Amino acid sequence: MTAPGAAPVLGVLGGSGIYDIPGLEGTAWRRVDSPFGMPSDELLFGELDGQPIVFLPRHGRGHKVPPTELNFRANIDVLKRAGVTEIVSMSAVGSLNADLPPGSFVIVDQFIDRTFARIKSFFETGLVAHVSMAHPVCGRLGHALGAAADELDLDARRGGTYLVMEGPQFSTKAESELYRSWGCDVIGMTNMPEAKLAREAEMCYATVAMVTDYDCWHEDHDNVTVDQIVKVLLANADNARALIAKVAPKLRHREDSCPEGCHHALDSALITAPEARDPKVAARLDAVAGRLLSR
Repeated sequence: MTAPGAAPVLGVLGGSGIYDIPGLEGTAWRRVDSPFGMPSDELLFGELDGQPIVFLPRHGRGHKVPPTELNFRANIDVLKRAGVTEIVSMSAVGSLNADLPPGSFVIVDQFIDRTFARIKSFFETGLVAHVSMAHPVCGRLGHALGAAADELDLDARRGGTYLVMEGPQFSTKAESELYRSWGCDVIGMTNMPEAKLAREAEMCYATVAMVTDYDCWHEDHDNVTVDQIVKVLLANADNARALIAKVAPKLRHREDSCPEGCHHALDSALITAPEARDPKVAARLDAVAGRLLSR
């Protein structure tokens, strides 16, 4: 369990094409168990310029787990148990915006969740909580990522809306046009309920969306294929690793809890009276909500 104000430990969730982080020192892959089941893989522990890093390949090494079958709760829970305080999520996406071509990055600040087959909360009958998701990412992390991208001269836009679809199939053209009419910028399959669970676990969370294609709305790119995506993924992965290496030292000097309140997200969220809480449910939440439940 990580207490608010603890020294920053950066967790990196690697999306499609990112299965390791070169340059980490003192590395070790370790299994971390979760009461919510099996995470996608073991965790890779190491350091970058003195900043502790914990890396989890979201789909497992070799890309074995599809988006709908990801155990999002276990993934976030094991990162919390490993001491992670802030999460940078690297995610391959399609573009819904003509100004965001393949190869560009978006440092996302909003989501629309269109998933329907996933468990979206750590809390359940016996212990209920409602966290705010008005601002679903940590602005402090987003600012640090933006500054790092500028230093690397990456094509990265600060701010954008990520439509999260269920998958694993790509969009129909009608769906793609609908999401564009909503003002969405990129579309992907993995950041929900990931961002919601990170908020429940009181961890800072930010997303770098890595554009691989124009989805299927673009008249010159109306048939998205895996081969096309993989080619861009490889180039994006190199830039993503460089971005992590550049941003890690910028996160080392946080003096106390996140000033945006990420590390205290549950302060006014628990609604079940202490005497009515199910002990079995509370036991599973020892890492996620132990800061409050142990009082």
